[in-house]
Amino acid sequence: MQTQHLQVPAGRIAYDVTGEGPLVVLVPGMLDSRASYRFLRPLLVESGYRVVTVDIRGFGESSAEWADYSYEAQGGDLVALLRHLGGGPAVLVGNSYAAGSIMFAAAEAPELVAGVVPVAGFVPNLPVGWAKRMMLAAVGRLIPVVPGAWGAYLKTAYPSAPPVDFDAYRAASVAAVRERTHATRAYVRAAPVDEAVLDRVVCPALVIMGTADPDFGDPVAVAELQGARMGADVVLVPGAGHYPQAEFPELVAQALLPFLATTTTAVTSA
Repeated sequence: MQTQHLQVPAGRIAYDVTGEGPLVVLVPGMLDSRASYRFLRPLLVESGYRVVTVDIRGFGESSAEWADYSYEAQGGDLVALLRHLGGGPAVLVGNSYAAGSIMFAAAEAPELVAGVVPVAGFVPNLPVGWAKRMMLAAVGRLIPVVPGAWGAYLKTAYPSAPPVDFDAYRAASVAAVRERTHATRAYVRAAPVDEAVLDRVVCPALVIMGTADPDFGDPVAVAELQGARMGADVVLVPGAGHYPQAEFPELVAQALLPFLATTTTAVTSA
């Protein structure tokens, strides 16, 4: 599998393409790389999909420093990539921070997006109390200064079934945070996504959430809120943390495949 690059006005976005069939684009969360989908990707390829995994601005093999790391800017990167790949339409899967980015892509170019799947996304989120806000702010300030804090967080993010390569993956992720300080600071200081973007998303949606996600006080309630807000089905992954695509890839594939079949069939029929 060969890394490819797409030049956009402010830098280069890294991605790879595997398989044949309807297009599915997998986007990792902040401070992560497209390797987050290393276990899910082959399951989707085997099921007959053309799967693209993308590195976000500042991480993986994308350019290291950008002036803009916003949801809107990254949504624009995804639109540019879809056009480069032939125009889709594609199902966009976004983990964590990237859940907001895929919404902006779907809003900007609805003709290119057949469906959106937020995985452990924050769009929308339940109100966060002052104590939680202070804790998150403190962690955000700490990570760029002490990258090991990111490694400590990752230990909590896979509460039930860390993958077999977790120690090596975690070490590489901490090293990336240590190296990519500019991007790290931008991400951890990012403002919440403007939920008004959801009013411009017209494609079908599927919400996937782990029931033990440490990023949410009540992940089940957040998932139900998101499902109601987007008119989406909700799939809960029992025991999964913030990265269910790597912790329970088979269960996430089982959730995704019916949605992919329905959305891609609808596009083909249209």
